Amino acid sequence: MPRPASHAELVRPDRAWFRRDPVELAPLLLGAVLAYDAEEGRVAVRLSEVEAYRGVGVDPGSHSFRGRTARNAVMFGDGGHLYAYFTYGMHVCLNVVSGVPGTSAGILLRGGTVVDGLDLARSRRPRSTDRDLARGPARLAQALGVPLAANGADLLASPFSLEVRVAPLAHATGPRTGISGAGGAASYPWRFWVPGDPGVSVYRRHPKSH
Repeated sequence: MPRPASHAELVRPDRAWFRRDPVELAPLLLGAVLAYDAEEGRVAVRLSEVEAYRGVGVDPGSHSFRGRTARNAVMFGDGGHLYAYFTYGMHVCLNVVSGVPGTSAGILLRGGTVVDGLDLARSRRPRSTDRDLARGPARLAQALGVPLAANGADLLASPFSLEVRVAPLAHATGPRTGISGAGGAASYPWRFWVPGDPGVSVYRRHPKSH
């Protein structure tokens, strides 16, 4: 099991840190610790799996591929904000917006391990083992307690806190989960994960888009 990062290995990023291509930014989020302060308390997750999505007209797997809508408008804003969306009529998924305004790119947070607020995370997912509390995008959002209403929130401001690694972690890459073959997007190796980390989800290929 990977060694937990010490405080000295983590720093708070500035806005400029997010203003880069999502394929470059995504692996830098591995090992980062994202925390959310809800009314009931704080939960923090160390990220171990993410997926990069490029923008309008470029990435057929992205929500922004066909242009701006009310749903994806946050993706067209500045990096470092949260793009939250509802999927399958029941789950919230969380993305970090990357790039400069207008690039409409983002990184889906696919999996991680709860490192603070374990009891609160357990109460939100009482049927899960500790390993599975944030192992998958919907589980991660539920364990953190982030609601859909947080869409557009600044990840550099309360109630969020984000610390990223000074030294990037070694990682593996592969196709993203749930992407159809449109435009070759199913084969893009834009899923990044920490090999052997317990927070990495089980990979399944589905004929559905992000």
